[in-house]
Amino acid sequence: MANFSTVVDKCQNSNIGKLLPTALYVHTFALTALDPILQQYEQSARELVLHHWEIGKLGSGKKQELDNVTLVKFSREKPQLSYLFYLNFDRDPHPRLQKSIIVNLEIQQVSQRQYSHSENPPILHRKETFVTPNYPLYQEFAQLTQEEVTLGLLDNTRVIGTLKQWQRLLLHHGWEFAGHHIICPINPEFGKKEQIEIDRHRAALHRKELSRPVRIALEAELFTEDTTFFDYGCGHGRDITEIRDRGYSSAGWDPYYSPETPLVSADIVNLGYIINVIENLQERREALIKAWKLTKRVLIVSAQVLIDDRQRGLVAYGDGIITNRNTFQKYYEQSELKAYIDSILKVDAIAVGLGIFLIFQDVAEAETFRASCFVSRVTAPRVYRDDRNFADYQELLTPLMAFYTKRGRLPTKGELPEEAAIKAEFKTYRRAFNLILQVTKKAEWEAIEDKRRQDLLVYLALANFKGRPSIRKVAQEIKADAKALLEGYQQACTLSDILLLSVRDLAKIAHLCRNSTIGKQLKNAIAIHISALDKLPALLRVYEGCASRVYGRLPNTNIIKLYYNQPKITYFYYSNFDTVAHPTLQTTMEVDLSNYSVFYNDLSRHFNPLILHQKDALVASDYEFYPEFSQLTNCESQLGLLADRNLIRRQKDWLQFLQEQHLEIQEHRIACSFSCPLSCSLQVA
Repeated sequence: MANFSTVVDKCQNSNIGKLLPTALYVHTFALTALDPILQQYEQSARELVLHHWEIGKLGSGKKQELDNVTLVKFSREKPQLSYLFYLNFDRDPHPRLQKSIIVNLEIQQVSQRQYSHSENPPILHRKETFVTPNYPLYQEFAQLTQEEVTLGLLDNTRVIGTLKQWQRLLLHHGWEFAGHHIICPINPEFGKKEQIEIDRHRAALHRKELSRPVRIALEAELFTEDTTFFDYGCGHGRDITEIRDRGYSSAGWDPYYSPETPLVSADIVNLGYIINVIENLQERREALIKAWKLTKRVLIVSAQVLIDDRQRGLVAYGDGIITNRNTFQKYYEQSELKAYIDSILKVDAIAVGLGIFLIFQDVAEAETFRASCFVSRVTAPRVYRDDRNFADYQELLTPLMAFYTKRGRLPTKGELPEEAAIKAEFKTYRRAFNLILQVTKKAEWEAIEDKRRQDLLVYLALANFKGRPSIRKVAQEIKADAKALLEGYQQACTLSDILLLSVRDLAKIAHLCRNSTIGKQLKNAIAIHISALDKLPALLRVYEGCASRVYGRLPNTNIIKLYYNQPKITYFYYSNFDTVAHPTLQTTMEVDLSNYSVFYNDLSRHFNPLILHQKDALVASDYEFYPEFSQLTNCESQLGLLADRNLIRRQKDWLQFLQEQHLEIQEHRIACSFSCPLSCSLQVA
């Protein structure tokens, strides 16, 4: 281990971490960027802590506990190092100290100090100083610090170091936090003396395409041939035009842009990003109720749920904020928005995206839609042998094959439009299907049947979140599915309840994840492409559904990470997943199932974003681009490019590494760059 004076010198000259008169503070993320002498010094302290745990001198701690350390404090006064545990470092603008482990390397002594029950624990400021610029939230931390510096909140460091001191200062100035931004609450008496005129109409956006909520409704095939559409609060009317251009009856009303248009009932009514721009609570409620009364089949409700686009200077007003355009914005939490809709309309709104919900007038139709969200993608078995008899009836039997593929069973009376024609030739569906079995493989139909059985169990398990419908209210096709696949609806409900209860068993979740043949194995988690989700065991699908049923998924989600050391699901959006060899991470959404808290992170502007490797491990072997992905991974592995994951996690580091190896990637192929010193023209497929 290095001489202590050398350690002090390295701390003094370190460009990593926050240097104070008595110590250097470094986030664990940045440890690998420190001088090797400091890294070795920290490793000595770590080994001493582990040794004390092993011999029982430090309570019931374990090796994994050090994985939760937030900061490492290198003392410059004596050979001492401290491990500091701060709660919610990424989420809390000023996280509180929970515990510290103090390591005295001179006398080889380790001690602990608890702060978790303290009413006035130490807190952190200037979080960006503890990490490196490539930390995912560095810019967000730095922006908060700049706001606080501008407001003079950090001028006197002696009065901001603990929670109560900091809260007292904020109270004195009248400041509050919205995420990592500062807002200014209006004096409660202000609203009584003066009315603020909100320019609601300025919240309407000029769009060149369909809004996301209406696009989701189209993609979900809620629009049929004679569907009518009405946009309540249509703004500039782009959705009306787009829907009309697709051949549907379409109209809309807006209090500012289209006040003369009559309010008319329609099959599908859109209340798109309206309730979040109404500052008056009673008017907000009335807008939701009026839109619902106009709805014949489905109401689409959407509202803002993200708060990471706020800038300094926004003013708190009511239960939202006034923007610098003088419009009002209420930023909902996803669960808060659902609870609001449910309580006002007495419904069970269905989340189909971040801040986007569908509400069906007919409960049975709602359940049919829910069930469709958990239908695995399968294709009808291939006709593998010629048969003249089948060839004569193939056109007639194709709808029957499609129905069995969709539901895993034969139709009941009235479910198939071609029923009369089929029964005129075969008397029964069973006889017709027997002819199909003569030219296809029975095992493939049985696999489809089993897949649909699992789909049904997943749907029924998640339907029990708010009380699944009774047998009298359940849709007829679901009742028929249960009877054919699971001996009846009651039996199906019993089996699904057992499945839902098993979600609590993380050991079982871990076993399934570790033994999954699909997905990328990570530390304490498995990651999969969204296209492979329905190929996972039913229990893992229910586990993911516990998050997506309440919150929907992150817009454009393509990667899902299932943790098994803690109840947590994270959704990722990587841009151009199919076309770019190593796509960059744009946004994430983390759902903590232990308390249903959600954390959103926008990384789209990061100067050195995280990238993906080994895409083939994330998808199933039948994925369209699997061959290209697999070839690239094999090639990179053979060339030793994947040996050091820390070296290649981020885009700029990866590109620099490739340049040093005189390589470049063209689409999903590796080639020697023009500067390659080798006398070759390497084109590795």
